[in-house]
Amino acid sequence: MAHIPTPTSSSPPSADGLYRVGTLTYTKAALLNVLFWMLLGDFCLQIMEQLPVALVPLQLRWAEAPDALIGFLAASLPAFLGILLNPFVGVQSDRHRGRLGRRRPFLLWATPVVVLALVGLGCAAPASTALAEWVGATSAPALKIGWIAACMVVFVVGNTYIMQVYQFLFVDVIPSQVMGKFVGCYRAVGALGAFVFHRYLFGQAEERVTEIYVFSGLLYAVSFFLLVWFVKEGEYPAPPPKARGGLAQAKSYFRECYSHSLYWKTYSLSLFFWGACAPLWTFLVFFGTAPGKSVTGYAPTLGLSLEEFGHVRGWASLITVPVFFLVGPLVDRFHPLRVAMVGLLLSALSFFACYAFVKDGGSLLFWFNASMIAQAIYMGSYLAILPRLLPRAKYGQFFTANQMVGFCGNVFAPVICGWIIQQVADYRFVFIWSGVCTTMSFIMCVLLYRQWKQMGGEQGYQPPETAATA
Repeated sequence: MAHIPTPTSSSPPSADGLYRVGTLTYTKAALLNVLFWMLLGDFCLQIMEQLPVALVPLQLRWAEAPDALIGFLAASLPAFLGILLNPFVGVQSDRHRGRLGRRRPFLLWATPVVVLALVGLGCAAPASTALAEWVGATSAPALKIGWIAACMVVFVVGNTYIMQVYQFLFVDVIPSQVMGKFVGCYRAVGALGAFVFHRYLFGQAEERVTEIYVFSGLLYAVSFFLLVWFVKEGEYPAPPPKARGGLAQAKSYFRECYSHSLYWKTYSLSLFFWGACAPLWTFLVFFGTAPGKSVTGYAPTLGLSLEEFGHVRGWASLITVPVFFLVGPLVDRFHPLRVAMVGLLLSALSFFACYAFVKDGGSLLFWFNASMIAQAIYMGSYLAILPRLLPRAKYGQFFTANQMVGFCGNVFAPVICGWIIQQVADYRFVFIWSGVCTTMSFIMCVLLYRQWKQMGGEQGYQPPETAATA
């Protein structure tokens, strides 16, 4: 198959003042309308996404789960299921043709599944208590852990479709000449959603966990139904013939996606960065607050209340908003790989600084904010890297191949880090773990940049698609 040119730099609209992507043509007003609905959906999506990340570890701790099990259920289990599902999601979405396009149908049917799972998570305490009374069980905490695990499985299945297909939709409806700016706005709006959650909802988790889940889930559902209604997809060419047999399709998938060293370097960015972040978001709350009555013999934590810790997390999200807006134009101007290297290096240094200098709530606010600024520089560039390097005709397929490798970091890192924390009995160790993993991601980004330059760089790069080109 011939290579489809990948955009290498920012460019203005065409001479007639229109923006084009595929068969879609936008005036400036029409483009702003699409951007509005995409970003509104992202704002509500990010509020919803905070629920399993921020609340499930607390719910498991309240059920007296150990750190390794918390790491597995809150982070590793979703990542493991993602590895299994992602290849099917990418190929299924790439090949689908329907009245709503190839992306929006999956957003439409997966949304009710996600909302149902969130309501189940919000009702974990009363549901497990009622179940224990019904079956005559003596261990309600164990039933609560099982209930949360079951709801997480349902949530991950639906949310895998949501998160993957939503990001595929970027490439199909957003013109390449504004992709960097859109990714900057996308990250900034997402950070605003995280700020709203942590500033106004997280501190009430102990008293109103059910209401928080229901409100956030319904807000997300309304925004995504509106997105499906107002954002239109263009026409797509017929998909290529399927390889005969499931084994042949699997061989084709792995040969195309994993046969070139450039793709492995690209995938390794997410492997190490997600391996850094998954344990951080799982265990940071226990370092910042009291870790729980069932945890004894650990090094002292900061002992903040949930409300105080929520304010720290909220401000850390808010401070990234201007960074994301600034990173977007820098990505378009200097190329996302160059910006990513800066962000990864600063992120690694900031994690080590958190380990050395965080002593109380004030120092946590300062150094964690510094870390979030550094991470924002990288995350603001990361999503713009993939459209520049991956083949656009099979973008969903290659995107999910990247996710599979990245999710390996999410699968193993939280359990391993949680086990190490149990051995050293100190939640502060999570900063060392994150610093080491981010350093590895920086090294891989440097190697990827060098290979990209060797393959043509800014002007001549074309995505390799087969093993024969390796």
